[in-house]
Amino acid sequence: MKRIADTYAYGPGPIERCFWTRTPPDLTWPRLSGDLDADVAVIGAGFTGLTAALHLAEAGLSVAVLEAEQPGWGASGRNGGFCCLGGARISHDTLVRRVGEDGARDWYRTEQRAVDFVASQLTRLKIEADTHSHGETMLAHRPRDFDRLVSDAERTASVLGVRAEVIAASDLVKHGMAGPFHGGVTLPVGFGLNPRKYVLGLAQAASAAGVAGFGNSPVQTMRATNGDHELATPAGAVRAKRVIVATNGYSAETLPPWMAGRYMPVQSNVIVTRPLTDAELEAQGWTSAQIAYDSRNLLHYFRLMPDRRFLFGMRGGLRTTKGVQNHMEKSVRRDFETMFPAWSHVETPWFWSGFACMARNMTPFAGEIPGQPGVFAAFAYHGNGVAMGSYAGAAIADRLLGRGEHPVSALLDHPAGRFPGGAFRRLALWPAYGYYALKDR
Repeated sequence: MKRIADTYAYGPGPIERCFWTRTPPDLTWPRLSGDLDADVAVIGAGFTGLTAALHLAEAGLSVAVLEAEQPGWGASGRNGGFCCLGGARISHDTLVRRVGEDGARDWYRTEQRAVDFVASQLTRLKIEADTHSHGETMLAHRPRDFDRLVSDAERTASVLGVRAEVIAASDLVKHGMAGPFHGGVTLPVGFGLNPRKYVLGLAQAASAAGVAGFGNSPVQTMRATNGDHELATPAGAVRAKRVIVATNGYSAETLPPWMAGRYMPVQSNVIVTRPLTDAELEAQGWTSAQIAYDSRNLLHYFRLMPDRRFLFGMRGGLRTTKGVQNHMEKSVRRDFETMFPAWSHVETPWFWSGFACMARNMTPFAGEIPGQPGVFAAFAYHGNGVAMGSYAGAAIADRLLGRGEHPVSALLDHPAGRFPGGAFRRLALWPAYGYYALKDR
C-alpha cells in the first residue's frame, strides 16, 4: 500500500488530542483472520463506506468492510462536524459551463438532499450526535465579500426553495456573532454534530444489519480473478463480486492503481476550548449556536457547541510531520486569538489534524471506475464529507442495487484526471497556498 504523505499522518500522533475521541465509547472491530466470501467488499469504514455497507446489507447482500485502523479513524471521526451544503470547490459560473443551468440547479439540490439524508439517518438509526444550528452562516471577512456572499446565497436559496437571511454588519452583535466580520448571510440548510458519534452510530447499525466489519485489516493488494475481486490483508482475504473504495484523503496509490494521482490529501486543523462561561461568551459577543465560516479561500470554520466549548478550524500544513503539526497548532491559535480577542486567555487543550480530499476538477466522484467492472469509488468531498460523503455512499449502494432512491447530480459521474507530479503532487500546495493567502488579504 503506497501513500503519498509523511508517515506521521497515518499514525496516532495527529489525533492524540482529538476532542471527539473522548466523547463516545470506542468501537473495536476484530481483525480479519482467514478467508471470506461476500457479495460486496468495502474498503474504508467512514461515512461513505459505512453508509454504503449498511444500505446494501439492509437490501439482503452480504457485505464485508475492511478498515486499516478502526471505524471512524480517518476524516469521518476527526472533522469539524459541519453537515452543510458543499462538496465541490468551483464557482457557479464554472458549474454552469460544465453542466448548464439545469445541471447547476441539480447540483444544488443534490447538496440539499445530502444534508437531509444525514438528518434522516440520525433519526432512523436513533443516533444521538449532539446536533445544533439552524442552517449555516457565511461571514464576510472583507467589506467587498459581503455582496458576493449575499448574491451566491440568494441564488442557491431560490433553487432550494428556502429563504436566505441577510445580516448587516451592524446587526451581527444582536445575532450573537460579533467578530471581525462585515456582515453575513444564513441559509437554513445544515447543522453541526459530533462526527464521531455519527460515524460510530453508523458502524453499530451496519453490524446490526449483518455487515462483517474488520478493523486493523489494511488491504494490501487487489486483484481480479475469474470475475471476482480478491482483497488481501495481512491475515486473510475477502473475495467479492463487487468492491467499493471509500478511503477519500487516506487513499493509497495502488488500491486500485487507478486511484494514483486522482486524489489530493489537504490538511485541516482544529482546536477546541474548554467550556466557556456566560461572562466569557458575553465579553466576546459570540453566543450563537450557528455553524459558521468566513469568506476566505483558506477559510476558518467555527461553532459554539452544546457543551459551550468553542471549535475553531482552518486549512493549512504543507507537510504532515510532528514538527509541522506543532507549528500548525500555533498558527491556528494565533488566528483564533486575532478573530476572538476576548478569548485570548481561554485554554484550548484539544488540537488535532486530518485530511480533507480534493480532486483536480474540484468536484466529487461517485461511480464505477472506468475499465474496472464491479469496482466503484467515491471520494473528493472538498471538506464537506459529513453530508456529501454519506450521500455518496447511499448513491453507490443504489448503483449496485439498480435503484434510484438517492438521485445525484451528473457532476458525480465524471472522474477527475490525475494531478501532475505523481507521488510528489502535494508540492503544488506550496504555491497554491501562497496564492490564496494573497487573495484573502
